[in-house]
Amino acid sequence: MNFQTTRRYPCSYLPEQFARSRIVITGENIPDRDIYAQLIRRGYRRSGDLIYRPDCELCHACIPVRIPVALFTPSRTQRRIWKRYQHLQTDRHPLHFNPAHFDLYQRYQKSRHPGGGMDLDDQNGHEQYCNFLLKSTVDSFLVTFHENQQLRMISIIDQLPDGFSSVYTFFDPDIAGASYGTFNILWQIAQCHHDRLPYLYLGYWIKNSRKMRYKTNFQPLQLLIDNQWQYQKPVQQPE
Repeated sequence: MNFQTTRRYPCSYLPEQFARSRIVITGENIPDRDIYAQLIRRGYRRSGDLIYRPDCELCHACIPVRIPVALFTPSRTQRRIWKRYQHLQTDRHPLHFNPAHFDLYQRYQKSRHPGGGMDLDDQNGHEQYCNFLLKSTVDSFLVTFHENQQLRMISIIDQLPDGFSSVYTFFDPDIAGASYGTFNILWQIAQCHHDRLPYLYLGYWIKNSRKMRYKTNFQPLQLLIDNQWQYQKPVQQPE
């Protein structure tokens, strides 16, 4: 494998900032499961068939985080959310295109991330969706969550020898007061526990980004700092 650093581009999370990424150049040598797991443990992420990690010159705000499943303790609020959505029907599938999934994705992007470049319509949106979520050179699967036969949420997850890497989740944005995102992480934690997998990798935590700050709600949390996984000091969350 070779590595290449991209040019600077506008940061998706911190306004008026520029970002840079280090990407894995695989060529025809698709990384096997163990190599991909090593990259994840070193702070890399996957987007479609691209494996990358932030490599900004002056900013180190993106910190890889993971949950040690055996030590996770849900808060009172998380226990209520877990109980509330036990009736959802969940099913695992290979990565595949489904018009209903794409419709949910578009509604989610337009509601939650308008103008973010991922709320495109028609052919451009379809191509972006497939490239972003349905292309994978590793062991990935798709999970659907239904309520009374109504599609509510979808997760894309990578299977690792030591856990799950949570790639992306989108859900019905029109249900007032729903906590689908929180339930989804709790579900992934429960699946890791069931499969005896020690970690759930959640990607990057960014302290000053509202979109990414929620990850500290799940304790204990480990942060990758100076190439060492370290426990974050527990944060008191409102109940």
